Amino acid sequence: MNRKLFLLAGLSAAAVLGVSACSKNEPAATASAPSGGSTDKPRRTVSLEIVAAEAKGFTAGSMMSAIVAYVFFDPQCPHCGYLWNASLPLQKKVRFVWIPVGLINPTSSAQGATLLSAADPVQAMTEHETSLLAKQGGIGTSSSVTDEAKQAVAANTALFNNLGLEGVPFTIVKNARTGQAVTRGGSMETAALAELIGIDAA
Repeated sequence: MNRKLFLLAGLSAAAVLGVSACSKNEPAATASAPSGGSTDKPRRTVSLEIVAAEAKGFTAGSMMSAIVAYVFFDPQCPHCGYLWNASLPLQKKVRFVWIPVGLINPTSSAQGATLLSAADPVQAMTEHETSLLAKQGGIGTSSSVTDEAKQAVAANTALFNNLGLEGVPFTIVKNARTGQAVTRGGSMETAALAELIGIDAA
């Protein structure tokens, strides 16, 4: 089934800002691939505890930070690339866990596994997003990708679907000011991401 990029407005603020995301549900002519399929398991409620315990990703930012933001992303999604760039100024304060899923096309899963297998996933992600946003397709898939990494991307995709999520990027974090878990679908600017996390952007 064909997929396309669409405007995701999961929250009223997101609707006002016109936040963009890549959807697994909307048909179109640009990106094509399986969404990861359906599952017989009952849908689960999105929670920080489930994502922290079950999702497999790589860490970027401050390894010692108590503030942890989890981001589901598809390596073929340009909006995920914009969010990656928006997160860079915040990485001194926040530990981001980037969780690859395979939604858009077969390259998504292969590149996700390549990123998880990289000796330096942060450097590989930076190279990948630079290439993707330049419309050059992102990094090539590596022959040294581990079976564990492939299985992790498949499991992440199944978790994403089982949680009933519809588009990437999808961020979940405990707001540092309120102590409440908050979620947001779609890309955002650095200031909006900082507000979601509950920190100053500067």
